[in-house]
Parts: sequence; structure tokens; C-alpha cells
Amino acid sequence: MANLTQLKMMEGLNGALLVDKPAGLPFTTVVKTVKRKFNLVKVGHGGSLDAMASGLLVILVNDANMLVSDVMGADRDYVGAMRLGRRTNTGDAHGETVRESEPTFSEDRLSAALSEFRGDIFQTEPRFCSVRREDRSVYEIADTGEHSQFLAHVYRLKAEVAEGGRLDFEVSGTRSLIVRALVDGFGETLGCGACLESLRRVRIGRFDVADAIPFERLLETDIGDFASCVKPMSAFLR
Repeated sequence: MANLTQLKMMEGLNGALLVDKPAGLPFTTVVKTVKRKFNLVKVGHGGSLDAMASGLLVILVNDANMLVSDVMGADRDYVGAMRLGRRTNTGDAHGETVRESEPTFSEDRLSAALSEFRGDIFQTEPRFCSVRREDRSVYEIADTGEHSQFLAHVYRLKAEVAEGGRLDFEVSGTRSLIVRALVDGFGETLGCGACLESLRRVRIGRFDVADAIPFERLLETDIGDFASCVKPMSAFLR
């Protein structure tokens, strides 16, 4: 139970809390838990993160919410793995299988595909997406309707073949980039299909996951120590 002094301190606390979200947890659960546990007045975030993904979640505390557009509009870096030879209706491994085929392709084909998906690319978000409710232990498939095509930009994309029919990759792009849509299109270009198996967001603008506090450790943090976990408003200007 927080005392009056701690509550007053939380009211005047402004800045960014960098959280390393574990895979399998809805990002909304993280945001609501932080607000409730530390008795915060106003809490927002600098960009959603799929339940299946892990990594950087920027939580904006109190007056830092005035800078939400700066964080929302920042470029992002990801590392992940795609499963070759399987295409799903959601673009990720939790979706229903649409097609399976033998993942055979040449190094030249892989190199050409990587080049094709760098720079400006047109994407269409998959109609179906995998979601995980707070009170459920399994992923569900939600129909989000048809989506319009949009433009995203990929600054960097590299990949290497790993064991077990997997392709490990790193990608940097604009905020509009949908990685599972990129993976789906990449698999089609390779000719064997692919779906996103794992994803970790490692950077949003100037914020890096290396500076984030794991969510499990945040749950063990005393309210009196919370202020030391929040980066000041000046961190947005560096």
C-alpha cells in the first residue's frame, strides 16, 4: 500500500519507462499492470506489440504522453525467425495453415528476395491476426476485415538460414512496417511460403531494449524505487 508521500511523488513523475515485454503476454496487460501497481495518474505507450512478440515497450508516464507522436512515429528495429515452408492466414505460427511446401531455394534466390524487400515496399495487413486475451492461455484468431494497401520503408534486412527449416533475420524499418506481413510476402517471393515464428523488438527511435527493465523484475520493484526506473523527459531529446 502506497503512502501519501509516494502517491504525491507519482503525480509529479514524468518520463518514459522502458519495459522488456515477454512473449505471450498482451502489451495492454503490461500497461494496465504498471498503472495499477504504481498508482500512476496517466499512462500511455509509444507503440503496440503483438502478444507473441517480446521486447521493447515504451510506457509514457504522465506529462510524457505529450510526446507520444514522437515515439509513435520513430523507426523500429527487430530480430526474429521465420518458419520456411508454411504459410498461414495470420502470417505467424499461431495461424491456420494455408499451404505447406518444401523450403528449397538457392542462395541467389534468397539474395534477390532480400534486395526486393529493402527500400519502399507496399504492404497489406493480413485480414486475420493471432490474439491472446488476458484470461486465456491459448491464442485465438480474430477477423479484422479487409485492409487497404499502404507504403512502408525497410532500411535494412538481413537473414541467414538456420537449422530446422528456419530463417533468422534482422530488420529495421518505419513505424508502419508490419513484420508478419513482410515475412508472408518474403515467403511467397522465395516460392516456399513462410510464417513468423518469433519476433523481438530491440529499438524504437533512441530507445533500446538493452536499457529496458524485464517485466518480471518490474513486478518485484517496490513503489519507492519506481522513480529510478523512469527515464526523464530529457531522454526524448538526446
